[in-house]
Amino acid sequence: MEFQINKEFINFLTELIAENNTEQIVEVFKDVHYADLAELFEEIEPELAIAIIKIVDTDKTSDAIVELDEDVREEILKGMSSQEIANEVNELESDDAADMISELSDQQMHEVISQIEDIEHAKDIVDLLRYDEDTAGGLMGKELIKVKENWTCMQSIKEMRLQAEDIEKVYTVYVVDDDDVLKGRLSLKSLLTTSTKTPVKDVYSPSITSVKANEKGDQVARIMQKYDLVVVAVVDEMGRLVGQISVDDIIDLIKDEAEKDYQLASGLTDDVEADASILELTKARLPWLILGLFGSLCAAAIMGSFDSHLLRDYSELFFFTPLIAAVGGNVGVQSSAIIVQGLANDNIKGSLWNRLFKEIGLSLINGTVLGCLVIAYGFIQDSDILLSITIASSLIVVIIMAALIGTFVPLILDKRGIDPALATGPFITTSNDILGIFIYFTIAKIILPI
Repeated sequence: MEFQINKEFINFLTELIAENNTEQIVEVFKDVHYADLAELFEEIEPELAIAIIKIVDTDKTSDAIVELDEDVREEILKGMSSQEIANEVNELESDDAADMISELSDQQMHEVISQIEDIEHAKDIVDLLRYDEDTAGGLMGKELIKVKENWTCMQSIKEMRLQAEDIEKVYTVYVVDDDDVLKGRLSLKSLLTTSTKTPVKDVYSPSITSVKANEKGDQVARIMQKYDLVVVAVVDEMGRLVGQISVDDIIDLIKDEAEKDYQLASGLTDDVEADASILELTKARLPWLILGLFGSLCAAAIMGSFDSHLLRDYSELFFFTPLIAAVGGNVGVQSSAIIVQGLANDNIKGSLWNRLFKEIGLSLINGTVLGCLVIAYGFIQDSDILLSITIASSLIVVIIMAALIGTFVPLILDKRGIDPALATGPFITTSNDILGIFIYFTIAKIILPI
């Protein structure tokens, strides 16, 4: 049965909390999935959520807290003591625990870590906090199953049973040497079909994909996508096994990156939510609006700088400036979106020269078709043929220019370590507007008699 969240249910919970009816609260959430519990926490006041967290089983509430949006989680954690947070962290896997603790102040972070009951768990969390959050080390968890290559299969099974007690999901069994250097993986089939006295080194597979702990998260995502992995081993600079990254962590990373790129492409400089404050929304939107205003002022200045006789004798030129700007902006965004997608998927192939000629050829075809349509429209409207030729010629040149900008700006940004998604938003449209208007009136001055 689907868990329903409505006003009546929230009022019912509020009454139970006010009456301190802990038994019924426990009964209400007994069969509720932690994802549904997280959804409830998103809808209610932080004080009510905290009250529920203190009553319901921490095994469920800890997972629910991890699922929350950062802003909601921050508000809830503010109302909890260090000991209460430590109780929740005790139930989490090391990577989720490290993510939660990293959002606390330095003082509270140390307090929480010092109150974690499992010393080994605390050590794992501290180790993960050393890595940047967007690297393999920041994404990985420390929970895994490993055996040594000089163990027998029987000894490996005994050790695996002990290690698996604290692990929720077992994806693979890693094989290491005495120095913890990753050697390969051991299949369960090999364990079941081999003599118990056989050494692991005789049956394990050396074929295994791993990433370095300092590898960027997006690169890890590409590797897991390329090889269809549900989990990937993480090693240090010496090749020692230090953790593993599961596919659910990569999905979260991809989702966050997609949201960031979408906001950047939409002209938002900061990661904001729809219900953010007016100040936060203003800070996110205003910089790109200022850039757009600057671009429009530049375009106006360019039009004003051309011969007044041109604008007097061919006032119709003004009517087609939105056409030139719109087509240039659309072509630029189309080209940059394709390149940004290719960079994200790591499938940009061939030399820059090949891409240059390809874009020019494609632009010539598109520009010629659109130019012919403009001339046909001018013929139907009985417009000046030179004016129609001017607009058509400008369209072709502007389309080529916009396609080249849309193609090469993301590549340049990517090589300089800047998010190429920046090139799919107002940045590309503003630059194309300015150059498009300049090209338009320059061609008009060359073709039209004045």
